[in-house]
Amino acid sequence: QVHLAESGGGLVQSGGSLSLSCVASGTIAGINVMGWYRQAPGKQRELVGINTSGTTTTYANSVKGRFTISRDSAKNTVYLQMNSLNAEDTAVYYCHARKYNGFNYWGQGTQVTVSS
Repeated sequence: QVHLAESGGGLVQSGGSLSLSCVASGTIAGINVMGWYRQAPGKQRELVGINTSGTTTTYANSVKGRFTISRDSAKNTVYLQMNSLNAEDTAVYYCHARKYNGFNYWGQGTQVTVSS
C-alpha cells in the first residue's frame, strides 16, 4: 500500500502564490507517475499536471505557464508551485501516484482557496 500525504494548502489572495508538497510512503517501489489533480465544488476531478518517471511533465492547459511540478525521487516527494492564482484555481488538490502495474493511489486532499 502507498500512502500519500499532502501539505501546504491554504488561503491566498488573487495573484498570489502557494506551494504544495506530497510525500509518498509505504510500498513505493514501482511508482513511475506522480502528480496533482484538483476538484472544485460541483465539478469533476481534473488533471493539474503529472510527472512521469522523473522526466516528462504534462500540464493542463488551464495552468500552463503558472504552475510548476517538480519531483525529488530521493525524498519520494512531488511538489506543486502555483503562481498567479485566481478564483478559478480554488479547489481541493489531490496528490496522485501510479505504479507501473497500473495501480493508482490518492492523497486525502488539501484545500486551496483563492480570494478575489
